Amino acid sequence: MTYEIVKIQNVVKQYDKKTRALDNLNLSIKKGEWTSIMGPSGSGKTTLLNIIGCLDSPTNGKVIINGRETTGLKHNELTRFRRENIGLIFQQYHLIPYLTAVENVMMAQYFHSMVDEKDAIEALKRVGLGHRLEHVPMHLSGGEQQRVCIARALINDPKILLADEPTGNLDQKNGEIILELIRELHHEGHTIIVVTHNPEIGDMGQKKVLLVDGKISFKNNNYGG
Repeated sequence: MTYEIVKIQNVVKQYDKKTRALDNLNLSIKKGEWTSIMGPSGSGKTTLLNIIGCLDSPTNGKVIINGRETTGLKHNELTRFRRENIGLIFQQYHLIPYLTAVENVMMAQYFHSMVDEKDAIEALKRVGLGHRLEHVPMHLSGGEQQRVCIARALINDPKILLADEPTGNLDQKNGEIILELIRELHHEGHTIIVVTHNPEIGDMGQKKVLLVDGKISFKNNNYGG
């Protein structure tokens, strides 16, 4: 069943009198859709991603994620909701440097519910890191660290995967590996939202949204791609 898994209604994000990151923005994303969010630096892309990911709250407007309005949730409620519904893939990997790959993935389980090492190992095998389970981040390449990030994002079976410039710190070969993983996840039915400066990655989405000065200046749907 296809439905709107993300609804952004008249959302404003005001940081101070001069800085309005999002300006009365409206956007809807269907379940299972790949949406690419693009725009110049300072256009509001990461702010929008953080609001969808329950890492930040709007100043005004309404945000509905998977049927639940998140704008009225308290901080601890927002944190719980994020852990249960959203997987985050960052450009900066945010791995704990003294933990192994499998322990980094298990940390996401710990904050969600129960820790299960077997599931964490399977998640790492899924992203091609079955041979790197006991390696700490400094002994992993950038591409391998990003794959740990993806395994960590997937471990709690999120409804939505958010990726902020997921290939931004990678060379071409590792970038292609990460994009292939994201393609596979999309084909399996995950809702994918990617912030990117790369037009080739932007064109992979079924929906492309261009932000300029906190407003949507262009939006298209490409269901043939």
